[in-house]
Amino acid sequence: MMEFDLKSIAGKFQVYGDYISGQPYGTGHINDTFAVTYSQAGHLVRYILQRINHNVFKQPILLMNNVERVVNHIRQKLVAEGVEDVSRRVLTLIETTDGAAYHQDADGNVWRMYFFIEGAQTYDVLESIDQARLAAQAFGHFQGQLADLPEPPLGETIPDFHNGPKRFQTFLEVLEKDAHNRAASAKAEIDYLTANGGIFDVFPKLVESGVIPMRITHNDTKINNIMIDDNTGEATCVIDLDTAMPGLALYDFGDIVRTTVSTGAEDEVDLSKIEAQVPRFEAIVEGYLAGAGSFLNPTEVDHMVHGGKMIT
Repeated sequence: MMEFDLKSIAGKFQVYGDYISGQPYGTGHINDTFAVTYSQAGHLVRYILQRINHNVFKQPILLMNNVERVVNHIRQKLVAEGVEDVSRRVLTLIETTDGAAYHQDADGNVWRMYFFIEGAQTYDVLESIDQARLAAQAFGHFQGQLADLPEPPLGETIPDFHNGPKRFQTFLEVLEKDAHNRAASAKAEIDYLTANGGIFDVFPKLVESGVIPMRITHNDTKINNIMIDDNTGEATCVIDLDTAMPGLALYDFGDIVRTTVSTGAEDEVDLSKIEAQVPRFEAIVEGYLAGAGSFLNPTEVDHMVHGGKMIT
């Protein structure tokens, strides 16, 4: 992680009190994330300060416009519903001293600041089936909250992120070149993939025929993108909104399947630890449908299993 003058950068935002400290925070691998602490009338208050990785996100200002629209839309809904603790239910952007949602420094880095949600945490590995159910419900609810986001559409922060046909075609081109002579050692996996490559064409055809719609989706629905309340165990807030953009609801559900149903970590190299557990799948189906409510159409519901297969 690069060295930054966190006090100076944090001072660009509308945070009051005396700067005390700042240090790296969390387990994310993309953006640079810091917890900065201020003393406000004798009380220590923390904020999240993040530098957006513009090597991954080529248009960080477009990204921030997306995030601002998403959190404002959800906040308006929560307030209208009379929900308590709104600032724990949706990320809150701190405006800069110029009234903007982000600060761009002299080196072109784009920074943002959020309220720190105290009394809740994220988990990199599931600790219970109930957590799986609650996480899936939270992501389903998140999609439902954004189903009526006004035009224009959100921008694509990573173009073709879940473009299955394009990814498969790229794979076939790389396989044909076999530049490092690795294909022979992965023959079984390659044969399986090439035999089942048609799985990537199903959703594009359904979209083209108008049977399933494009929606606003999270696109990174891992368990560690849900804040879990320390006391109640409730899923409180969906975080990491950098990939919130147009997509298919079933992409999000599919990624819940990919990252939740298996007993092992997603980067596990010991394949004996990888096992798909049906009770976990049943829990996330139950939770996701409960959270999504009525916005999914029958074809989307019918293709949930396919979403899990395709994204995996």
